[in-house]
Amino acid sequence: MSRVVGREVGRVVRSILFVTAASAAPALGAQGWVVPRPCGLGIQPLEGRTPPIVRDCSANIVRTRSDVRVELADHVLRYEVEERFVNRGATLGEADYLFPLPTNAAFQNLALSIDGELVAGETMNAGEARNVYESIVRARRDPALVEWMGHGLLHARIFPLEPGREKTVVVRFQSVVPREGDALRIDYFRGGAPGTTNVRDAGQTSFTLSYRQSPELGSPFSPTHQLDVADRDGRRVVNVRGDARDVTLLVPVRARNEAAITALNYAPGNEDGFTLLSVSPPAGRRTDVIPRDVTLVLDVSGSMNGRKIEQARAAGHQLLSTLHEGDRFRLIDFSSDVHTFRDDFVAATPDNVRQATRYLDALEASGSTNIEGALREALRPAVVRGRLPVILFVTDGEPTVGDTRPEHLAAMATDANAHAEEPRRIFTFGLGSDVNVGLLEQLALDGHGTSQFVRPDESVERMVGIVADRLVGPMLTDVHVRVEGDVRLSRMLPGESTDIFADRDLSLVARYSGHGHARVVVEGRRGSTPVTWTSTVDFPDRDRENSFVARLWATQRVGYLSAEKRKYGGSSEIDDEIRALGERYGIPTEFTSYLVTEPQALPVRTAQMGAGGGGRGGLVPTALSAPADAAQRQAFESAKVASAQRSVSNVAAIDSLSRAAGRPMREDKDEANKNRRVDGRTFTLRDGVWTDVRYHAGMQVTTIKPYSKAYFDALQQLPELKSVFALGDRVIVVGKTGAIRVDDTGVAELAPNALVALVRGW
Repeated sequence: MSRVVGREVGRVVRSILFVTAASAAPALGAQGWVVPRPCGLGIQPLEGRTPPIVRDCSANIVRTRSDVRVELADHVLRYEVEERFVNRGATLGEADYLFPLPTNAAFQNLALSIDGELVAGETMNAGEARNVYESIVRARRDPALVEWMGHGLLHARIFPLEPGREKTVVVRFQSVVPREGDALRIDYFRGGAPGTTNVRDAGQTSFTLSYRQSPELGSPFSPTHQLDVADRDGRRVVNVRGDARDVTLLVPVRARNEAAITALNYAPGNEDGFTLLSVSPPAGRRTDVIPRDVTLVLDVSGSMNGRKIEQARAAGHQLLSTLHEGDRFRLIDFSSDVHTFRDDFVAATPDNVRQATRYLDALEASGSTNIEGALREALRPAVVRGRLPVILFVTDGEPTVGDTRPEHLAAMATDANAHAEEPRRIFTFGLGSDVNVGLLEQLALDGHGTSQFVRPDESVERMVGIVADRLVGPMLTDVHVRVEGDVRLSRMLPGESTDIFADRDLSLVARYSGHGHARVVVEGRRGSTPVTWTSTVDFPDRDRENSFVARLWATQRVGYLSAEKRKYGGSSEIDDEIRALGERYGIPTEFTSYLVTEPQALPVRTAQMGAGGGGRGGLVPTALSAPADAAQRQAFESAKVASAQRSVSNVAAIDSLSRAAGRPMREDKDEANKNRRVDGRTFTLRDGVWTDVRYHAGMQVTTIKPYSKAYFDALQQLPELKSVFALGDRVIVVGKTGAIRVDDTGVAELAPNALVALVRGW
C-alpha cells in the first residue's frame, strides 16, 4: 500500500500560480500558510482496492519557523521567505501550501523550493484564477483565504508529511520598491490573526531588511514594529521586533542638505482622515548641532533609602555617560535642603565627569521632600543663547517642605520659561506610587518634555538614559508643522512645539479634512536662525490601507486627554471620549484596561489627591472604601500608561503597553479571545458573532450568506472588507449609514440596485 500511496502522492504534488488582475496590493509580500486536509484525501486507490481511511490531520502540522530576508538594492526588493513545518502527530499529515503574492512582483524570478527541489508553476488568466480561488474558499470555508481576495496566490500541494518529518519551503521573488512621499516603503504581511487558520504556529518569526549605507537613505522607521538597527561593513541591517501582523518599514530618501517629509494616511471615507507625518532631518549636519546645558535633579529624601537611592545614583551615572564635548551639566540633590555639585554649570570634561561620579556615589537618603527649593535652583541660571537647556527631575514623593501646592510649583516652571529665548525642556521621572502624578505631568507638559512613572521593580536609569540619548544633537528646536492648501489638520499630537534631533525622525499624528495635494511646512530654529522645510504631500479622500495610523492617533489622544484630566480636572465629555476611543480602537484606558492590581473593585475618584481627578477605574478598579494608598496606586498606574501613550510611535509599542498595563495578570484567556482588532476597528464576540463595537440595535443591516455570490460581489466592490470577513462566517461590521452582517440566514445574491446601495452606504 505504501508504494501505491507514494506513487499517487507523487502524481498529485503540483503547484499552480494564480495571477489576478487586482488594481493594487497593499502588501509587497506575505507569510504563507498551510491548509490541512484529511489524510488520504485525493489519493485514488487501485481498482478493487479498499479506499484508504480518511483521518483528521488538522492538529498535526505545526509551523516551526518563518524567516523573511529582504535586500534593497537599486530600488529593487529581493525577497526570500523560508518557512518550516513539522508533523507532530502520530499519523500521516497532508495539506496545501498557500502563499499570497503581490501584483507587482517579478514573477519570472519567483521560485518555490520544497526540500531543495524547485517546483515549477503554471499561469492562469484572471477569470480562471478567480473561479478556482472562490471554489477553494467555498470548499474550505477558511476565512483566512478571504484576506487574499484579489491577490496573486501560489497554491502548492507539497505534502504529505510523515510523523516527525519536517518540510522547508523557500519562496523567492523580486519587486520594485514603491515610494511613499519622501520615503521608500517596504511591506510584508505575516498572515491571518491567531485562530483564522487550521495550522498552529509554534515557532519563531523574523524579518530582516538590509541595504548598503548611503547619505541619501535615512534612518529606517516603522509605524508597526520596533526596530533593531545595526551598521556593519558598510551595510545597514534592520531587524523587526513585535507581533503585529502587518510589517511596514519606511526608509527616508533625502538629498544631503534636504529634509524628508513622509505622510502615511488612512481615510475611511465616512469621517475625517488620519495622517502620520514623519520628518527626517537632513544628512551630514552633525557639525552645527546645538550644545546642551543639562541639569539632573535627584530626590534624596528619607523615602529614597534602599533600592531607590541606588536607582538615583545609577540614573546619574547613566546621564553623565551621555554627555558630549560642548555640553555643560549640573547635579542638584534635595531632601529638606538643596545641595549642588557645583554652584553653576561646568563643562563635561573627563575630569569634571569623574568628580561628579564620586559626588553621586556619596549621596545618602534622609530628610523631607523640598521640591520647591530644588525646582527654584534648577531654574535659577539664565538661559544662554545658542545652548539648549534641559532639566531631568527625579523624585519619589509628594512635596512636604516649602510650598507644597502643585499648581504653584508648576507655575514656577511656566513663569521661568515665559520670557526665555530658549525654553527649558523639563523631563520628570516619578518613582513609585507616592509621587504627585499631576504635578510631574504638568511640569513635563508645560516644559515641552515627557513624564515617566517607574515602578519599584523597573529601571529608572534605563529611562533616564533613553531620554538623555534622545536629546543628543538637536537639529531644530521649537518645531511647528502646518499645511497649506485645501487640507486642514486638527487634533495634532504632540500638540505643543517640539524638537528634532540628529539621526532621529519626528513623528506626528493628526486628523485631516479636505483632500488632494497640499504643502506640508515644518518651521523651527537652529540656534537663533529660523529654518523652514517643505514638501508636497497627497492627502487622499479615501484610502483604507494604513489603518494602524488611526490607532496610533487614538492612543496618543487618550494619553493627552488623561493628562488634561489630571491637570485641569475631569469632565463627562472627556470621560466619554476616552471611553469611546478605548472601546473602538482596543486601547488601554482607565475605563477599558487592566491598570490596577487591586482585585475586588469598585470605582473611586482621586481628585482629593491633587491629581486632577483620576476618573473611574477600568476593568480592575480599586474599592470605593479602599485606603488612600490604593487610590494613589490607581492614579500612578493610570498616569504611567497615559504618559507612555502620549509618546507611542508604533503598533508594537501599543501592544507592549497593553501588556505592561497588567493585562496578563488579570485577563482570562477566554476573555482575551473574545476581542479582535481589524483595520482600525474593534470587534467583540457576542453570541458567536464577531460584532463591530460601534454596532447598535436599530441600525439598517444588510445580511448576506457567507461564500455566496453576494459575499464575493461585496468583497469585489469593497475590498477593505476582506480582513473583516476573514474573522469568520458570522460577522457584523458598521459602515457610514448602516451595517453589513455575514450569516447563513443572509441572501445568496444581491440585486444590482441593492449592491449599489450597499456600496454607497458603506
